[in-house]
Amino acid sequence: MKAEIRKEYQRWTEQCLNAETALYDADVAAELKAMAADEAKMEDAFYRDLAFGTGGLRGVIGAGTNRMNVYTVAKASQGLADYVKKNFAQEDWKIAVSYDSRIKSDRFAQVASGVFAANGIQVWIYPELMPTPCLSYAVRALGCAAGIMVTASHNPSKYNGYKVYGADGCQITTEAAAEILAGIERLDIFDDIQVTEFAAESSSDISYIPAEVYTAFVEEVKKQSVLFGDEIDRNVSIVYSPLNGTGLKPVLRTLKESGFTNITVVAEQEQPDGHFPTCPYPNPEIREAMALGMEYAAKCNADLLLATDPDCDRVGIAVKKTATAVISEGAGNNNADAPALLDAGNKNTDAMAPEGTESTQAANQYVLLSGNETGMLLLDFICSQRIRHGQMPENPVLVKTIVTIDMAERIAKKYGVRTVNVLTGFKFIGEQIGLLEKQGRTEDYLLGFEESYGYLSGSYVRDKDAVDASLLICEMFAYYQTRGISLLDRLEELYREFGYCLNTLYSFEFEGSAGFARMQEIMAEFRKGIDAIGPKKVECVLDYREGLDGLPKSDVLKYLLEDDCSVVVRPSGTEPKLKTYISVSAATKEEAGELEKQMAEAMKAYFR
Repeated sequence: MKAEIRKEYQRWTEQCLNAETALYDADVAAELKAMAADEAKMEDAFYRDLAFGTGGLRGVIGAGTNRMNVYTVAKASQGLADYVKKNFAQEDWKIAVSYDSRIKSDRFAQVASGVFAANGIQVWIYPELMPTPCLSYAVRALGCAAGIMVTASHNPSKYNGYKVYGADGCQITTEAAAEILAGIERLDIFDDIQVTEFAAESSSDISYIPAEVYTAFVEEVKKQSVLFGDEIDRNVSIVYSPLNGTGLKPVLRTLKESGFTNITVVAEQEQPDGHFPTCPYPNPEIREAMALGMEYAAKCNADLLLATDPDCDRVGIAVKKTATAVISEGAGNNNADAPALLDAGNKNTDAMAPEGTESTQAANQYVLLSGNETGMLLLDFICSQRIRHGQMPENPVLVKTIVTIDMAERIAKKYGVRTVNVLTGFKFIGEQIGLLEKQGRTEDYLLGFEESYGYLSGSYVRDKDAVDASLLICEMFAYYQTRGISLLDRLEELYREFGYCLNTLYSFEFEGSAGFARMQEIMAEFRKGIDAIGPKKVECVLDYREGLDGLPKSDVLKYLLEDDCSVVVRPSGTEPKLKTYISVSAATKEEAGELEKQMAEAMKAYFR
């Protein structure tokens, strides 16, 4: 082990075991003591600083420079405070703060608030946990210079994170992140941090965000309806799960105020709980996270299942099978992000239940729709409704990421909608909304979505919003059901009209310092060049490392293959993973499935 690692560990033990210090954390102190006899654990905790980028911070909760803890949160907050004071007039020194249900989220939010306040910055913090889109809204509504959301989104319970937002309510740009990071790197984690005790009720520098801001957010969401007076049956039976996160209050309030009252909440996943006891991987992209909700749906004979992730910016759905629809589950995108199988890149996300169990029975009755499928359905519904009611803007725009299904572009073209493709990450969709705003064209923005279950139909926030998406999905579902059409029927019609598309995502996990090095080696291997992926020849390679098509620099490779197929490879921006996205176009579902298998096997060889 390198001498500097042990030296930094010793410095932490000297600083962090003193219970009289402002940032003392008993869990950090205990872990440091236990680490003394475990060099491998010590090395992993201290071999680098936790990475800070456009996604802020994200890492395993624990002691060390490579962990999420009160000290790394305080250091990042000091860097952000310095950035705000340097780049904004003093009257604009305001930062909004929100947090989710994760372990230590409330403590991290309070520590960050204490750092901001100690630096003379006015802090606005929600009095209770609130979703990511509520944070984005508060930044804009309160005229803040920045905002932070303490969350690790849909990651397992051992993770937490810290997302940073700019004054526009969008996650910070690459340039801003670089400047903040440079400031953070100049700081000593113990000597250069200003911090005061969190006291929202007695401090003039820390205030709770008024209830009126939250209410205004809900009202903006309700304005996103595209029914325009059309009659629907709002008594459809809905099962909803917030997956022990922040969605319970805003989603239920919005749906009930919009007339949807026949809602059953999954009791085991209703209340905030950062341990996620019934869904260790609380991601609505994953079947395991949806399994309990599907059991509830089967028991209630519900029409629709909704589940939002812990910070309520993603939503997944399941719908009851019908006699007429033949769509297979997740046809538009089979997600491979299965927690136990990440290192194998296995895309089977079934919670393997034996025949005859409730899980199996529920799975036989309900179909999980992918993020791509839901996004295409929403796009088609929004466009058709706007045209039918004369509400389509003159120059409508769809914004999607480069890894989102290409079929969406064909649907948009049918309705005369221009598609803008951006890098992976909803912040780039938010930036496009900002560009439209500068041109006085926010009304032209129809929808932004990404294959990873994130959607936004309005410009009132600048990040994906599962509250908004939940309302739109319920209205869309009820609209079609009132007219005797299921979502599966409509999806099948889209495939018949635009051709069959299959998108799959495989994730490969690489933990620790050795894993980090291996990821870099794999990306270097890809850049040496490949001629084919499975049976499909490579026709063009798009390397975004130096920037491309006006997009920022990003460690992303996209291989354009013959016959409208493609593959994207990129490191995750928030987790120790490499991700590969396979897109297949074919005449039939069977042909697409066979072709995808061949391409997937070819890709897996690079990750071994």
